[in-house]
Amino acid sequence: MELSVFAELAAIGPPVLAVRGNVDSAELQARLPLTRVVEAGGARFAMIHDAGPANGRLRRMRARFPDADVVVFGHSHMPLLQWSDDGAFAIFNPGSPTERRRAPVHTMGEAVVSDGGRVELTLIELG
Repeated sequence: MELSVFAELAAIGPPVLAVRGNVDSAELQARLPLTRVVEAGGARFAMIHDAGPANGRLRRMRARFPDADVVVFGHSHMPLLQWSDDGAFAIFNPGSPTERRRAPVHTMGEAVVSDGGRVELTLIELG
């Protein structure tokens, strides 16, 4: 993405929080962190562009972001929602509404935080 596109999104609001991706312009990459953790409604969301190979991903992300409730990533563009066995942690790739690559359909994701920081994650298929 170009810095100008990011600026246009940020101007719309609400605040746009992001991490750098592999096809972002050098100018945008210089302004965005590799990882980020944000709090919303008592839940903690970690962001990283590339969460690595599928094998062991949930375990690796939980170890890398031990205080997060959810890790959101997107490098592969393949939609994924995977919860830990105890239901206290998830990894979430919302896919892509524009570049579906190998995914069967275009997708996006929604995260809703209810009272007490409980997180509900939904993958949404787009027409």
